Amino acid sequence: MSVLSRPYFYDEAAAFAHLESVLWTDGPVCPHCGSVSGKHYNLAKTRIGLRRCSDCRKQFTVKVGMVFESAHIPLHKMLQAVCLMCSSKKGVSAHQLHRVLEITYKSAWFLAHRIREATRYGDLAAMGGAGGEVEVDKTFIGQKEGAVKRRGYAHKRAVLSLVARGGSFAASM
Repeated sequence: MSVLSRPYFYDEAAAFAHLESVLWTDGPVCPHCGSVSGKHYNLAKTRIGLRRCSDCRKQFTVKVGMVFESAHIPLHKMLQAVCLMCSSKKGVSAHQLHRVLEITYKSAWFLAHRIREATRYGDLAAMGGAGGEVEVDKTFIGQKEGAVKRRGYAHKRAVLSLVARGGSFAASM
């Protein structure tokens, strides 16, 4: 059975229920005031997944404060997009999302960029510091163990070096 055959990929109410069970294991949390009192009114009759906090009286859903916030795409299609992008070895283009999810290309592009931005590592500092220069060079030397010597460089070891000006970083593979 395929992962994409699960109910939360095809039903909007099931998608909200699944996302709430993953993010709110101890019950709903108001993203505005942080209240976990459990006194959140369920306004699902008005709109799927809608709740109101009893402390700050503001409305919220599980999408508030996430990648899915203020997107006019159904949540179950956005979950399909996340699944497709995370399980693809070589990535998924916006055109492919447009065709598979049956949404406009503009919406697919917007969604793809949001998902990519959410999966990006933010704690990695740029090599070379702020505006510093980095030199990159590669070469092939020696011979790999057990490799038959032939033409070209397939039988040699690859060496890559990165050097930041000022001597702050050097690495080789």
